[in-house]
Amino acid sequence: MKILLLPGDGIGREVTSQAVKVLRAVSANGPQFEIAEAAIGDAGLAAAGDPLPAETLEAARKADGILFGAAGTYESDLLPPEKRGGHGLLRLRKALDLYANFRPVFAFPELLGASTLRREVVEGVDLVVLRELTGDIYFGTPRGIHRDEATGERVGINTMRYTESEIRRVAHAAFKAARLRRSKVCSVDKANVLETTALWREVVTEVGREYADVALTHLYVDAAAMHLIRSPRDFDVIVTGNIFGDILSDAAAMLTGSIGMLPSASIGPTGKGLYEPVHGSAPDIAGKDLANPLASILSFAMMLRLSLGQPEAAEAVERAVRTVLAEGYRTGDIMEPGARLVGTEAMGDAVTRAVHGQKV
Repeated sequence: MKILLLPGDGIGREVTSQAVKVLRAVSANGPQFEIAEAAIGDAGLAAAGDPLPAETLEAARKADGILFGAAGTYESDLLPPEKRGGHGLLRLRKALDLYANFRPVFAFPELLGASTLRREVVEGVDLVVLRELTGDIYFGTPRGIHRDEATGERVGINTMRYTESEIRRVAHAAFKAARLRRSKVCSVDKANVLETTALWREVVTEVGREYADVALTHLYVDAAAMHLIRSPRDFDVIVTGNIFGDILSDAAAMLTGSIGMLPSASIGPTGKGLYEPVHGSAPDIAGKDLANPLASILSFAMMLRLSLGQPEAAEAVERAVRTVLAEGYRTGDIMEPGARLVGTEAMGDAVTRAVHGQKV
């Protein structure tokens, strides 16, 4: 099984290296992996003058699974859009048609005290945000900044756009995912003011008629944001567009105590996937041994289950994470009184030992 590592920038390199430790622990007495590494983001720009070098895209097409870290820095954010580190990831998602982005949000019992919300609100939370990933305002045209000839003012334009087929396929993915969970789908839109999402609601409703065993509800995105914080246990699968999914999944991360706990899987029509922690490159803490690697490690577990067909190995990794949390290991973002504060390396080492069945 071929795994491509794209550590990228900032803390991406640090957290990915910890996931690789766990990967090697899994392969010690289990499935074997062929590992390659390539540059993306600012690293790609430095290596080849492009945030998504041609060599990286070719390697990604050949891989069975891709483990991504993070892309972009404060410096590249000042460059033209096509040169920014994060643009490399957007292009990769589009090139591989990774349209379905699954972001599971699970409240670990050991971390209920790390959430800023009350224990009775977050206890038992287990939901998935399914974000459509290759359409919407991030890719729609026209876009850009120009000067209005009549007023002389600068005008920024982005286009929110969805085709019926784009909506239909992610809706099917949502209903199929719900069948494996608690059979509830909540579709999030802003159909009262945006024609794009009025179409979204129509198409999701049509698809829902094919899944009589799954309950479908609809919420406007503002109401969904409020409900997500007030009563998160009401949700099972949330399906929504690219920009709404981006925002709601980051908000949902705080139910778990930290965005450093949230893995994700971006899946295409062939089952090939790109797996990444939801957090960004966090240049301000890069190289300081502060980043939480658990989201990257859990992303590897998702890869094992969804793209590599290794559910037992995935369960072993997830069990190791729970063991380490139960033993009180905490990085700074999930630290609470009485816990043991550790850095990125030590957390990765602890999970690796737990995979091996050693005392952590």
